[in-house]
Amino acid sequence: MKIISYNVNGIRGALAKGFIPWLKATKADIVCLQEIKATPDQVDVEPFRKMGYEMFWMPAEKKGYSGVALFTKLKPSKIVLGCSLDIYDKEGRVIRADFDGFSVMSVYMPSGSRGDDRQTFKIQWLADFKDHIDSLSLKSRLVICGDFNICHHPMDIHNPTANKYSPGFLPAEREWLGRFLENGFIDTFRYFNKNPHHYTWWSYRAGARRKNLGWRIDYALAGIQLERRLKRASILHQAVHSDHCPVLLELQ
Repeated sequence: MKIISYNVNGIRGALAKGFIPWLKATKADIVCLQEIKATPDQVDVEPFRKMGYEMFWMPAEKKGYSGVALFTKLKPSKIVLGCSLDIYDKEGRVIRADFDGFSVMSVYMPSGSRGDDRQTFKIQWLADFKDHIDSLSLKSRLVICGDFNICHHPMDIHNPTANKYSPGFLPAEREWLGRFLENGFIDTFRYFNKNPHHYTWWSYRAGARRKNLGWRIDYALAGIQLERRLKRASILHQAVHSDHCPVLLELQ
């Protein structure tokens, strides 16, 4: 079973760059999207239906901003929109689908890069998100996919020294992610690949992607009960519909 997570940085822009034929070729069973920046009525959803996807959307209240979605070929037993906290739900940060034996969440975490107020917002989000996950009885069989806007280790960012005080690589953020993983989750990409220079986001400036000057901020985390089902995890860096690239997780 293939699960793909992708911050598309605007689904309408991604569609204009060949997203549909690319997605069809992946044969993904479940697709988690972040930063969709659209509502379903603004998108031609028929190509997704023809591929067999049932679509669930959690757009932001603000037009052209944030938002997550989850497309699935498997029939979910339950869909949960948001995390029951209006301050985040109005920004379209979380959507979850429950299936037989496991659940999948698409999450778009705040970046904190637009000033001190948003960084403060991000730190509060991190605390509240952990509390939300800890409250779930299905936590140990949950796959959390999405843009975390955090690089965990120095090997996850192209220049850790210069970015020491950059939002997304701040000590408090990295420590939070470490504690989150220790509390029952597996960074599936690192489970299979311990090598540096693997990134999921590149600035549009100065040819950063061509030079591979990136950040690994997109993850597929698996609850510990799913460890025996992990088959493969990879970064699909050749997909160029966004300033991010997708991450892939395969489960037995």
